[in-house]
Amino acid sequence: MEGLLYLENGSVYRGKGFGAPGSNVGELVFNTSMTGYQGILTDPSYMGQIINMTYPLIGNYGVSEVDNQSGGIHAFGFVTRDITFRPSNRMSVMSINEWLEQQGVPGIYNVDTRAITKKIRTEGTIKCVISNEGISVGQAKDMIGKTELRTDYMREAGVRERAICKGVAGEGQNDRSRGAGLRIAVLDFGIKRNIISGLTDRGCEVTMYPYGTTAEEILALNPDGLFLSNGPGDPEACGLGVKTTRELLGRLPIFGICMGHQVIALAAGGRTYKLKFGHRGANHGVIDLETGKSAITSQNHSFAVDKDSITVKDMVVTHLNLNDGTVEGMRHKTLPVFSVQYHPEGSPGPNDSQYLFDRFVKMVREYKK
Repeated sequence: MEGLLYLENGSVYRGKGFGAPGSNVGELVFNTSMTGYQGILTDPSYMGQIINMTYPLIGNYGVSEVDNQSGGIHAFGFVTRDITFRPSNRMSVMSINEWLEQQGVPGIYNVDTRAITKKIRTEGTIKCVISNEGISVGQAKDMIGKTELRTDYMREAGVRERAICKGVAGEGQNDRSRGAGLRIAVLDFGIKRNIISGLTDRGCEVTMYPYGTTAEEILALNPDGLFLSNGPGDPEACGLGVKTTRELLGRLPIFGICMGHQVIALAAGGRTYKLKFGHRGANHGVIDLETGKSAITSQNHSFAVDKDSITVKDMVVTHLNLNDGTVEGMRHKTLPVFSVQYHPEGSPGPNDSQYLFDRFVKMVREYKK
């Protein structure tokens, strides 16, 4: 099965196809993680994107029944240097080829992923076509011209209707009952399962709300706190989420991650901007300016918060990216509101950032008193 990756600038990469036969248009991005491809592909934040993995061998430990971060694959395509058709892992239930085929997602391999990554780093994320069904370059070019990339996937990446997830006090290896009795409302832009677990494992009762839920609808059930999730797309296209958050500032303790972090910035009156090629990987260094401690973090985002725009809106920058100095965390000077750009639930080996869930639970409990 022939594989084709065609970029909007005319670049062509030919390889072999795997997964489900098909052709998709999406935004080409790269991820530097050495492991975790199952969680990456099922992260709703990748909706609309085609992922180029920098690590050369993908699929060697197969696909398990426990590592999905959502109900299925959200990425529009997958690009690798090489894949394993016969994985070796006691938890594996199928190969990555079988999984992509089952999920209806096209993949290509045997291409120079290093060259593709360098292209993205030089020119920025770019619209492309991935195909493994034998289309011509001309057909791919025609698909590019007829397809506009969407920026509002957060409208459909989360739950469609309200749902409750209950935690069990004291579950886990440590004492995690500190959130018992707390009711947390989650505005879902495309949440990862590990984030929900970060709350329910601490005993919180979590109520998921779909995109478009109003502040009044959230307050009607008298929650103790509000969590804003990660999700795909441009935060400035998340108008209803920003409006709801703005109306809840000062009325509930709020914690946001990734898209939720950006939504808080916009709700406070700040700005966001698109990064040249984003942050995607499991080895991004972040420093906590208030403790002086650094952490290795998992990240997946195309946009960042404009530091100057929030520091004049009663927000304090609390975390910075150690590679490029972009804002990785902030808090409000007087209100119980804080957020981080990275994924504390990701735990790429270290569990450095799990304390943020405890901080949120503590903040909610103190506010409730």
